[in-house]
Amino acid sequence: MSAAPQPLSGLTVVDMTTLAMGPLATQLLGDYGADVIKVETPAGDPFRNTLPTISTGMGHTFLQLNRNKRSLAIDLKAPAARLAFRRLVQSADIFVSNVRPSGMAGLGLDYAEVRAINPAIIYCAAYGYSEKGPYAGRPAADDTIQALSGLAALNGMAAGGAPRFAASVVADKAVGLTLANAIMAAVIHRMRSGEGQFLEVPMFESMVAFVMPEHLAGNAYIPSRGPSGYSRIVTPMRRPFATADGHLCVLPYTTPQWQRFFRLIGREDLADDPELADPVKRNARTPELYGLIAAAMPARTTKAWVADLLAADILVGEVLGPEELLDDPHLTQLGTFPEFDHPTEGRIRLIAPPVQASLEVASIRRLPPRLGQHSREILAAIGVAGGEFDALVAAGSVVEWCADGR
Repeated sequence: MSAAPQPLSGLTVVDMTTLAMGPLATQLLGDYGADVIKVETPAGDPFRNTLPTISTGMGHTFLQLNRNKRSLAIDLKAPAARLAFRRLVQSADIFVSNVRPSGMAGLGLDYAEVRAINPAIIYCAAYGYSEKGPYAGRPAADDTIQALSGLAALNGMAAGGAPRFAASVVADKAVGLTLANAIMAAVIHRMRSGEGQFLEVPMFESMVAFVMPEHLAGNAYIPSRGPSGYSRIVTPMRRPFATADGHLCVLPYTTPQWQRFFRLIGREDLADDPELADPVKRNARTPELYGLIAAAMPARTTKAWVADLLAADILVGEVLGPEELLDDPHLTQLGTFPEFDHPTEGRIRLIAPPVQASLEVASIRRLPPRLGQHSREILAAIGVAGGEFDALVAAGSVVEWCADGR
């Protein structure tokens, strides 16, 4: 694991986030070199409890969202622990929380309080809805945001049925990327000006901004020129097509690609049709054309189609399941699923940062931590050591994980 300097080396992130959205964002900061201190309650991040797992508190989803972090397990409802924590905040560069504002105010850790301790801090609040709107304070999760943001309805339209969720915590992950981008922009601003700032990254508004660019459609105009929903995307005919032995995504997109596809399936008449050479008129016939692809695909095997379509420079993608990705030759060559020996979990597989660069900008330096694994070293660095630390542990205000199980 690399120890080379990276873009965010030297920055300290106090990370009070759980589950997927916040931990994904802070993991990215850690991948780019920041020292991420994951602050957990004595019960730990709920994702520590997902199955399967080997050791209690090290669930599989936790492993994939918490590399490059140190764990401090502390009860911030305990006054002595909260005083110690404020000393940690004083030395931090970035503070990230997905606790609702009322909860942070109750802990004395809202932006005004934290800024008073550390005026240059970048304070990031990530939760369901902006405090400036009528939904302020409502609880939120990936499913509720998929529903509210239009994604579940659009998935239902595309499937020709009832609304449905994407089979991924896509709202958490999309908003996590938005959160990481906002933090990095704030870091650049602070480098230039010395100013810290408050960032609010609400899930609802962020996910609407993620979903709607292609789906505003006719409502991009005033007055409206038609309903919302990008027609090519929401037609039920847009799907992987059945071949003789599997399924395949086939996507002729440009006019030359469509013409080459028509010739590939023996439809010279369509290849020479002037109406289908016009992108606007062709787009109006998308469901019909997808039906044409669906009818043609069963004539050949997936392997034969892939060879022919690639030779014709037409977009094509085999339908791979999660298990097949582990053996995909492209991902294997890139080292997408690196393996490590974890001190308590044995041999584990993580997911490598996907960015390729001429300099090493992202790397895996630390394996996912046990709950409270770094409590002593983190607090010792701010002067909470010896008897003071032991008293916090004895009171149950701080959890310290020990390799020997004590």
